[in-house]
Amino acid sequence: MEAVIYIDTNVVVWLVGAPDQLSDSAREEVDAAELVLISPMVELEVEYLYEVGRISQPAQVVLDHLRGVLNLRMCDRSFGAVVTAAKQIHWTRDPFDRLITAQAAIGNDVLLTRDKIIRANYQQARW
Repeated sequence: MEAVIYIDTNVVVWLVGAPDQLSDSAREEVDAAELVLISPMVELEVEYLYEVGRISQPAQVVLDHLRGVLNLRMCDRSFGAVVTAAKQIHWTRDPFDRLITAQAAIGNDVLLTRDKIIRANYQQARW
């Protein structure tokens, strides 16, 4: 079975522009993963960060770069299934965090995130 991890938006952004922001264990998780998955919500949030000027590259450029250096793929789980799982997440009102976490939670998969709230509430969150 492949070693699979999900990464959240911050990890995507830091892998491209600020890898020193990753913890040593987070870097090891990425390096050890045979497959790195993202939720489609990560792509949307990266684009949002670009639109509001928090990052300098659009989502397509960021993700294309990562696809060139990692085995990065977009998770293709049904959006309906992800929304159903997200409706069970009551510990945050952030729609990005709810959907990104739900995407990983459907399969009880590891989600790499520095977000303390996610780590406190999703057992498979790592940093």
